[in-house]
Amino acid sequence: MGEENKIILHGTWASLFSKRVELALKVKGIPYEYVEEDLSNKSPLLLKYNPIHKKVPVLVHNGKPVSESLVILEYIDETWKIGSLILPEDPHERAGVRFWANFIDQHVLLSVAKIWKSTGEEQEKAQEEVLEKMRILEEGMKSTNLEICANDLGLLQILLLTTFGSFKAYEEVLGVKVLVQENTPLLYSCVTSLNELPVVKEICPPHDKLVALLNIYRQNAFKSTTN
Repeated sequence: MGEENKIILHGTWASLFSKRVELALKVKGIPYEYVEEDLSNKSPLLLKYNPIHKKVPVLVHNGKPVSESLVILEYIDETWKIGSLILPEDPHERAGVRFWANFIDQHVLLSVAKIWKSTGEEQEKAQEEVLEKMRILEEGMKSTNLEICANDLGLLQILLLTTFGSFKAYEEVLGVKVLVQENTPLLYSCVTSLNELPVVKEICPPHDKLVALLNIYRQNAFKSTTN
């Protein structure tokens, strides 16, 4: 890969937002250099490329940074017209995909975050909130005829995989389920089947390593609510 088309991804191995970008690059067949960031000691380059949020992921293309995972995914799709499309070409379908992608980020993930910070009855209430949001997501995508279980990894498949692909690790740490077959059979089938794709397995974090990190994250989440 020449300097004139150099691609660098700054991320962290357990970040679902970084994994979104990694998966998109691999699906498109785009070679890139990966830089693992330590968010407790952020590199000067990360601070330079994302001075506002100081977060990963950041995609650097020809020395120019692009931040925020959903923005990066659209940038990748618009810049490299190779491989599978991440967003559909039809404007109405594209609008529908964007709507549900925003629903995942603005509603589902916020509800999941409540589970990490709670116990007992409060956690049960948070879990039911997540399950309800998942029901809305499944019914909404079915009603708009969005294909979410195709083997071509589009935006929604990428978001579902990186959000819930490691659901067994979440369940082990949290003690509650966030992806339930009886609640959302279509989403459950989609995630479990797509998890078997070689390109997905290639970027999937090791289960035991992820569980260890998530246990630390849960402890820190408790501390943040009691301080």
